Amino acid sequence: MNNDLLKYTIRIGDNCLILGQRMSMWCSNGPTLEEDIALSNISLDLFGQANSFYSYAQELNDKQSADDLAFQRNENEFLNFQLVELENNHFGHTIARNLLFDTFQFLFYQKLIESNNQMLSDIAAKSIKEVKYHLRHSSNWLIRLGDGTDESNKKVQESINEIWKYSGELFEIDAIDESMIKEGIGVDVSLIESEWNNMIGDIFTKAKIKKPENIQMVTGGKKGVHTNYLNPLLTEMQYIPRKYPDAKW
Repeated sequence: MNNDLLKYTIRIGDNCLILGQRMSMWCSNGPTLEEDIALSNISLDLFGQANSFYSYAQELNDKQSADDLAFQRNENEFLNFQLVELENNHFGHTIARNLLFDTFQFLFYQKLIESNNQMLSDIAAKSIKEVKYHLRHSSNWLIRLGDGTDESNKKVQESINEIWKYSGELFEIDAIDESMIKEGIGVDVSLIESEWNNMIGDIFTKAKIKKPENIQMVTGGKKGVHTNYLNPLLTEMQYIPRKYPDAKW
């Protein structure tokens, strides 16, 4: 069970780290100064959450530190959803991607707070305040863009159409999930899928966005199968720690 708990904890941390790195790329590139700060702060929130999960993983496995988990693993060793590694593209594309994940993460943390694992429960309880802001930010902007001009509506609709195939993985349950659910530690994501769809549907209605239908879903992130976007992200993120592995700051 301890190995399953370790992988389960790392998975959650990986989602936060990879999306945090994606969001950090908006620093100095935001469409306005206010949004530049907002996007950068979301990145910092996610890095903080990743560090919390990795620090707990370090307690479970003293062979790898939190820094090792972030900077010393290769692409196929990361267990994040493919959704969070997708490129930022334009601002509306980032908002569309984040909305799908933010809604999931908010519902996921709500359930994780109920975990009988005190550490995971505490991290979720501390993090959910940040995630509420992330969700408010992405939902407000999707509505603003979708219900804006014809051009902004067209762009976010195209982004949703492109990204939607990665949303199915959010609710995929494998043997590790089953083990954690059985132990009362993990979240049964099948119990939040309906609420996720309802929340997304309500936001789409306000944004005049159509939910894609009959889409073939892409999965595999939790097994180390990733898009072509992840490796370049890791190369940039891990450059300094790998080039100077013995450096002391």
